[in-house]
Amino acid sequence: MDPLRLCSYNIHKGLSQFNRRLAIHELRERLHLLSPDILLLQEVQGLHLGHSQRFVDWPVEPQHEFLARNHWHAAYGGNAHYAHGHHGNAILSRLPILSSDNHDVTRNRLEYRGLLHCRLALPDKQGVAHAICVHLSLTEHQRQHQLESLCALVEQGIPAGEPLIIAGDFNDWQLRASRTLAKRLGLVEAFTVLHGHPERSFPSKLPVLRLDRIYLRGWQALEARVHWGQPWSRISDHAPLCASVRRS
Repeated sequence: MDPLRLCSYNIHKGLSQFNRRLAIHELRERLHLLSPDILLLQEVQGLHLGHSQRFVDWPVEPQHEFLARNHWHAAYGGNAHYAHGHHGNAILSRLPILSSDNHDVTRNRLEYRGLLHCRLALPDKQGVAHAICVHLSLTEHQRQHQLESLCALVEQGIPAGEPLIIAGDFNDWQLRASRTLAKRLGLVEAFTVLHGHPERSFPSKLPVLRLDRIYLRGWQALEARVHWGQPWSRISDHAPLCASVRRS
């Protein structure tokens, strides 16, 4: 099986930092240049009636469908719902998506969060892989509860022998998630394996905080890179993480 290229990215609802400019079109062009096989995206706008009136070139379809068009299969899990729309996580994949389930891990009404789990068909009838897109809360107490829900989801619903990718915005500047996921689930973080530590990814102009991660089980990390500075800092306040992996 050829290596797969992964990308995890908080896309800030397709708007530039401080919501000044529509960035979803440039985002799609840049993602095509990266040519990932699997994208795990956070803060994806499924619907926003106000932005569709504010921006002339606001896409008519949901952002996950707009980004995936003619290139990837797509699954979406709406987490935050409001009068004028909703947003959540999305997984785009060149591998067929066999099923998708969105798991609500919201701990209070100020931060709606979810875990989007997709089962993917591996090439040449090599079985099933799992991808879980994560966006955890800003407070440590809530994150610990959400990590517990994530571990329970994997332990109860994913066979140990099936390869697993968990990636997203963990908001974990205290670097505690890796210990929990290694101990409970046997996961390793791609950048830590290759570079010794999770990569800085926020803010995208000059990253300081290590908020975004790509965790693996049943995969070997071959290469990992964070894309920060121009032109990425024009697109989102987070920098995208990319990693090449192969079955281990």
